[in-house]
Amino acid sequence: MSATALQTIADAAQDTPAVAALSSGDDAYARLRRDILLCRLAPGATVTEPELMSAYTLGKSSCRIALVRLIHDGLVVSRPRKGYRIAPITLQDVEEVFSLRVQLEPLAARLATGRVDIAELRALEAACRVRHPELDINDQIDAFMHANNAFHLAIALASGNQRLHRTLSNLMDEMSRLVALGFGVQGTKPEIKHDHNAMIDAFAEGDGKRAELIARRHVETFQAMTLEKVYASLRETRAFLPMLNRDNLP
Repeated sequence: MSATALQTIADAAQDTPAVAALSSGDDAYARLRRDILLCRLAPGATVTEPELMSAYTLGKSSCRIALVRLIHDGLVVSRPRKGYRIAPITLQDVEEVFSLRVQLEPLAARLATGRVDIAELRALEAACRVRHPELDINDQIDAFMHANNAFHLAIALASGNQRLHRTLSNLMDEMSRLVALGFGVQGTKPEIKHDHNAMIDAFAEGDGKRAELIARRHVETFQAMTLEKVYASLRETRAFLPMLNRDNLP
């Protein structure tokens, strides 16, 4: 088949309702997912399709496509005849996210030594420190987490282990919700101090053991800082962090 014929088919496909719905569904998914990660859609909140369609100006098909993907991501739970629940954040979630990060990120740092792009890491680290005073605090946190995640995932990618990179990518998404829950209510954004630069120096010197130790210390420090903010926020809002597995919540 000629290139012209293939292009004609592709152009026609773009005009089909199924492709248009998928494109709209991708947009709906991205918008809803961002608001879930920023806790604008609060953990544990119940929502319905009509509510989401109205609030986000979505069609029924795009809304359902987005919800199916969010359910697959574990960010939304279907509640038959009741709507959907934004996945709650439980104490078990917090412990699992950090226990995995403290094991996997040092491993990623060790494997990335001698492979990671030092210049790229310096640029990503600088992006973490850019202030955005024109944005509200939630958007400032979002900008910081986007840059911070890019830094950590660049290291994971350089490890050469795709499963490690994919797992850490999912964990960083869950971290975004914890940070938004803790720091957003407190009206402040996280500070990373000097760990990123210390890690970059270790990479530049080819010292995998030091990079591994710094990565572990960084996760442990961030864990303590995040938990302090999360519990302070919960006290202020008189909410609580369920201790149960989210699957056992009503």
